[in-house]
Amino acid sequence: MRARSAGRVRELKQPGSLPGQLCNFAASLLFLLISSGYAYGQTAQCSLNLADLPPATELLGFQLGMTKEQVKVRIPQVVFGKNDEFGVSKTTVNPYFDPRIDKSTFENVRSISLDFLDNHLTSLWIGYDSSFNVASVDEFVKRISQSLHLPAAWVSWHTTGQQLRCNNFQVTVRLVADGPSFRILDTGAEDVLAARRETKEEQESAAPEASKGATEILGDKRNKIYYGAGCQTATKIPGPDRVTFKDAEAADKAGFKAAKACQQ
Repeated sequence: MRARSAGRVRELKQPGSLPGQLCNFAASLLFLLISSGYAYGQTAQCSLNLADLPPATELLGFQLGMTKEQVKVRIPQVVFGKNDEFGVSKTTVNPYFDPRIDKSTFENVRSISLDFLDNHLTSLWIGYDSSFNVASVDEFVKRISQSLHLPAAWVSWHTTGQQLRCNNFQVTVRLVADGPSFRILDTGAEDVLAARRETKEEQESAAPEASKGATEILGDKRNKIYYGAGCQTATKIPGPDRVTFKDAEAADKAGFKAAKACQQ
């Protein structure tokens, strides 16, 4: 009887037996599930657009793309600065410290920073005080994700913060002065701004080259004749008699005549 039982035990332990196959299958399935979950965590992306975001309590009634007039309706006390050469203006509101603002509509809010491009809101940064009821960045990220229906595709940002990049916006969360803060940014508007700055830089770098390559007109006061800068004869004009013109038109208006011949 014992020999028969021992044989039965050995049979169950054999790899080819049904219980053994089930164990192997369960282990393989568990490995696949873990691997799939890891891969999803590594490759998860956000394909949302700004238009996909629902109204959320954390946005305090603001929405990217709204005009300054619409922001003024939300906070009548807000003051806007002038647009700079690129169309950008920025302002900050401090409900916590400004006695003119009704704090009941901005509970636990320390500051609100607003950036505009061409008078439309492109960046909203809200900072809460330490009494706001979240204990960590992870907890606040979870709350923001639930409110805005954001996917679990956040990555670490500046050591203690987290950031989520989507199609045409990004959200950043971090702790500031023991209180959570988050920023939602219109990356499409940032691209427009970057293009404008690049264009200006190109124009400024091209200006010295254009001015360097411009034809300088040198005139001789004695005979009222002017020469191009590349003309060797012009270099022989005595200093007291030499006059410089912006171009040939300016020399003509001054009563000078172009030299008939010029030795290069």
